[in-house]
Amino acid sequence: MRASRLVSLLLLLQTRGRMTARALADELEVSIRTVYRDVESLGASGVPVYADRGPAGGYQLLDGYRTRLTGLTEGEASTLFLSGVPGPAAELGLGSMLAAAELKLRASLPGELADRADRVRDRFHLDAPGWFRVGESTPHLAAVADAVWRERQLDVRYRRWKAPREVTRTLSPLGVVLKAGRWYLVALSGERVTAYRVVNVLDASVRDEPALRPEGFDLAGFWQEWTDRYERSVYTGVATVRMTSSALARMQYVFPPEMTRVAQSAASEPDESGWLTTTVPIESARHGHIELLKLGAEAEVLAPPELRSLFAATAEGLGTIYLSR
Repeated sequence: MRASRLVSLLLLLQTRGRMTARALADELEVSIRTVYRDVESLGASGVPVYADRGPAGGYQLLDGYRTRLTGLTEGEASTLFLSGVPGPAAELGLGSMLAAAELKLRASLPGELADRADRVRDRFHLDAPGWFRVGESTPHLAAVADAVWRERQLDVRYRRWKAPREVTRTLSPLGVVLKAGRWYLVALSGERVTAYRVVNVLDASVRDEPALRPEGFDLAGFWQEWTDRYERSVYTGVATVRMTSSALARMQYVFPPEMTRVAQSAASEPDESGWLTTTVPIESARHGHIELLKLGAEAEVLAPPELRSLFAATAEGLGTIYLSR
């Protein structure tokens, strides 16, 4: 612990220049007396650190003293600070470790690369969650991540969409994935690898038994295959829809990507009035009703009959409200 703090103190002085004992104490979350002792230890170990007295004084390293990390190109140094992961790292319980790692990396870069990395970080920011979404409460994410990292089996109580709603499982965690602001646990359950929404984990405890990991398992490859399969399985029906060209163009802004992709690829040529016919994948008649209402009077459902009946009932209800007064 103390050795790690001494390294952090050294790197703070290397990256920021002169710092007062108070500033160092605040940064390292220790007392000023501890800073005094740590500075003495650094000096005793041969690090050329000295103090300037007075109101503008503080500790600093002798000019020219620094460690350097070689082998990084300008582009590589820039992208290392473009990770956009402080928020997710904090959720995983790794925020302090990420900050320490970034500090060490920043201190190791030669001056020109360090300045460029700082400019990239100051000018680009990754915000993963979608618009108008409140962050999910995932109180068991740290336990899940710990099981993944230590390769230990995990007992979970999990809430799912079908009956029985609550189930218990002993899982072999294989990885965690953050997609659009939502955390998923990829795990082996029995002989099946699948993904679990971490927000639906009601309780989690790490076991001492080592987790089982399929030989050659590739997390990124599995995730791509799983998401593709999931998106295909969700849409179990198809609606035939007559709509305007402008409605088809607007779908990409208000519809899920798979619904838009299929509708655009299946669209006929517009007629003289700008209307065309296409097919739109839907989860159910109720789901199609909710989604296609976004197009208003620029879309007419032709099939299936159940979905067309829902729109007829909606149109009649709206007419009662708006046209009878």
